[in-house]
Amino acid sequence: MISSVEFFQSKWKPAPERFEAGTPNVADAIALNAAMDYLDTLGRARIATHDHQLALRAYEELSGLPGIRILGPKGPRGGLVSFALKDAHAHDVVTFADQDGIALRGGHHCNQPLMKKLGLPSSVRASFYVYNTPEEVDILVGSMRKILKFFSGS
Repeated sequence: MISSVEFFQSKWKPAPERFEAGTPNVADAIALNAAMDYLDTLGRARIATHDHQLALRAYEELSGLPGIRILGPKGPRGGLVSFALKDAHAHDVVTFADQDGIALRGGHHCNQPLMKKLGLPSSVRASFYVYNTPEEVDILVGSMRKILKFFSGS
């Protein structure tokens, strides 16, 4: 893309060569292929079923806790469960959950119109994938119990 570089100036090649950024990112293309092969080996339908089962388990367990509002449908869903705690901001929830080794997302998730419509300043999102287990859902639920107890003052 450059024909010469000097201390105070550079000379660019004519188009289209000047827009060539250099060596293509070959390593990441190879890694992407390996990742897709791995997912194909696991079976994408099996992954989707696994994600759905974990999300449904989390949905059912969390919806049984007082002070938690579950967002979205109970039925078929991807590997996500979003919720809000009555007495705690989402950022506080994710900070406390981190102490139990749980990684959650908290905030408005780039969807402030939805948060406004739901009457919420923010929500918490738990995401599940092939590497998660039912036991980790149980840990999430246990953490939410502790957080609810802390913020309710009881």
